[in-house]
Amino acid sequence: MIDKIKNIIRRELEVSLSGHYGESINVVVEEPKSSNLGDISIPVFSIVKTVRKPMNEVADTVVEKIKGLEVSNLLKEINRVGGFINLTLDRLAFSKNVIDNYFVNGLAVEQVGEGKTIVIDYSSPNIAKPFSVGHLRSTIIGHSIGNILEKLGYQVVRINHLGDFGTQFGKIIYAYLNFGDKEKVDENPIEELVKLYVEFHELAKENPILEDKAREIFKELEQGNPEYQKLWEHFREVSLAEYMKVYEMLNVYFDSYNGEAFYNDKMQAVVDELKAKDLLKKDEGAMIVDLGNDMPPALIQKSDGSTLYITRDLAALFYRKKTYHFDEVLYVVGNEQKLHFEQLKAVVKKMGYDFYQDIHHINFGLVLQDGKKMSTRKGKIVKLEDVLVEASNLSLDYINEKNPCLINKEEIARKIGVSAIIFNDLKNYRTNDVEFDLQEMVNFVGQTGPYLQYTSVRISSVLEENNFTNSELMYGLLIQDHSFDLIKTIAQYEEILNKAKEEYSPSVLAKYLLNLASYFNSFYAKEKIMVDDLRERNTKLCLIYIIRNILDEGMNLLGMQVIRKM
Repeated sequence: MIDKIKNIIRRELEVSLSGHYGESINVVVEEPKSSNLGDISIPVFSIVKTVRKPMNEVADTVVEKIKGLEVSNLLKEINRVGGFINLTLDRLAFSKNVIDNYFVNGLAVEQVGEGKTIVIDYSSPNIAKPFSVGHLRSTIIGHSIGNILEKLGYQVVRINHLGDFGTQFGKIIYAYLNFGDKEKVDENPIEELVKLYVEFHELAKENPILEDKAREIFKELEQGNPEYQKLWEHFREVSLAEYMKVYEMLNVYFDSYNGEAFYNDKMQAVVDELKAKDLLKKDEGAMIVDLGNDMPPALIQKSDGSTLYITRDLAALFYRKKTYHFDEVLYVVGNEQKLHFEQLKAVVKKMGYDFYQDIHHINFGLVLQDGKKMSTRKGKIVKLEDVLVEASNLSLDYINEKNPCLINKEEIARKIGVSAIIFNDLKNYRTNDVEFDLQEMVNFVGQTGPYLQYTSVRISSVLEENNFTNSELMYGLLIQDHSFDLIKTIAQYEEILNKAKEEYSPSVLAKYLLNLASYFNSFYAKEKIMVDDLRERNTKLCLIYIIRNILDEGMNLLGMQVIRKM
């Protein structure tokens, strides 16, 4: 709400001052450098420079104009400090506005995305390989961004672009047919297929001709060999079934699982268009698109005629544009793919399509353990499902220690453990690396998911025991610093969601929720909620009710689970 007040001040002042001076005026409205100076600040320097009038004269004019603004009733003081005009909110009026607005509109926000579609490409594990911790960041960052966008009114299309094609399938099919065990594969598909893949490479070291045989199998697969096609479909099906277990634990879903294979018959049209537009050049037998001096050329076709990732991504991009008519397309992929997406945008631009500007690489850092990339444990891939189970077990240990008689404690422990892993990732700005420490994640104290869940549970326990009404409230109770900090934070919710969208970073929301929980716990420590005075009690219960609902919705938007007991 403060952001809305600032926008109203800026907009109305620009109109008023432009009319007064007879020329276009741009007004800056910001927060003071120190909270002691007020809540809103307007620097006058740029206005003085535009109108070429003395500072005092311009400042006096701005002050007079402020007094006539639509939101002037929410302002208590207008002070001038040097070249700044600082405004202090009327705490009583502002608090009443925030509380009353909630009980009329709830947590509704302006639907800035209405009529717009955003496609998000995220998660994208490789078929016939374990769903590892390495896929965690793309999965939960992408899903949370999707949730926030939907809250803001966007139509979101969630795509899991599975890594389900490539020469590795020639190797797996060869290994399966020559030394695989169908019963073992059916019983434990991912683990057995990985073993076959590893065994193939061991044999190929001694007998390199196996690589040629695998390439030949894949070529036949591309051309529709029915036996190989049936095996490939089976491997894809059993792999996806394993992945769905993890997605269910994370409460993640998709609108499309069309992976690389889906675009196999759609790439030639891209190559043909590039040829028709005279963008393809031959380079040592391969076909490239020259992207100038700023970046390496995009390799479209190898010398043997086979295509590459960028060819497939171009085919996918054009299919998505035609199918979903997106306004933006987001690729939630690691930092290391920066060049790839720069090339993708550059090729689309060279092809003459304006929507290259709507392609966004939502990059993110690594998952670290003890400062090193978390990719192996005793030589094996760290499976995400195992980590989620381990986090749930640690949470159950805590519950057994603190509240052993809790009903449904295993289910609650799972919600705490999984949410702890999600929040630990999302509280960090996405481009930063994330340290993975399970013990720290499930801690109920500090900047953790369980801390947020506990704060919500704490409020819920008070609300469950007491009825309240939002009529005849004592708004004057909310003007003290520790109360008004809560009011101002509540009022920031919509602004925070818009900022999270602008930066495509759920960390903006995660940090806000931590801040809100911290302010609540400070308030709870200083204020007695269950007082005898009915109006005072109602006022405090209304306040914490709003806080609880923001915490709960915010956690849901991050992909966390809300609980009522712990």
